[in-house]
Amino acid sequence: MNEDLKKKYSIIVEFLGNALGPDYEVVLHDTEDHINSIVAIANGQVSGREVGGPLTNFGLEVISDESYKSLDYKLNYNGVLKDKRILRSSSMFIKDDDQNVTGMLCINFDDRRYKEIGENLLRLCHPDALIEINSSYDSVDSLVENAGERFYDSVSEDAYEIIQGYLTENGKAADNLTHSDRQKIVDVLNYKGIFNFKGAVREVAKQLTCSEPSIYRYLNKSNND
Repeated sequence: MNEDLKKKYSIIVEFLGNALGPDYEVVLHDTEDHINSIVAIANGQVSGREVGGPLTNFGLEVISDESYKSLDYKLNYNGVLKDKRILRSSSMFIKDDDQNVTGMLCINFDDRRYKEIGENLLRLCHPDALIEINSSYDSVDSLVENAGERFYDSVSEDAYEIIQGYLTENGKAADNLTHSDRQKIVDVLNYKGIFNFKGAVREVAKQLTCSEPSIYRYLNKSNND
């Protein structure tokens, strides 16, 4: 993303952050810099991120699958924070003259305060048990599991989440993985764009208890397939 666009959209970030209020995090990503992707952010206390933070898994997947070519934006998908709070997220794709994505303008809404207000109002006329039964947040675990975007501070955390999910699902420890297991994990990490981050191969090798050359072999096979 060129400097003129960064300045232009940074003003929009500041404007939207002030206009929408503290429950709306507004973020400008430079998708050409995956590591220091966040160019501007308003109300960063929502996710705890700041300028210079990395691109999210959602951004990496959009670049990897090129879905931005047929979309100008994506609305109202679930994002999840490290503390498992669910955000309602929307992203607009900023494209150059050749329709390649160069940036993303994202809005993440944290409805926690409104949820608490709604529950307190209901408690004025209903018992707590009834509120719990009818709460629309009973399926939080499911929302977390299926969230389209996850907010992490580093590639290490993002890779760890994916790898631990595989280990838990298959009842295995990292040092007991077969070549086939490691290949499947690398395939998923590759699809999600993790290896676009500098140092990702080293970090994944560490978490999978194998060598960096092994990860490169798995990655080459993944790309060839």
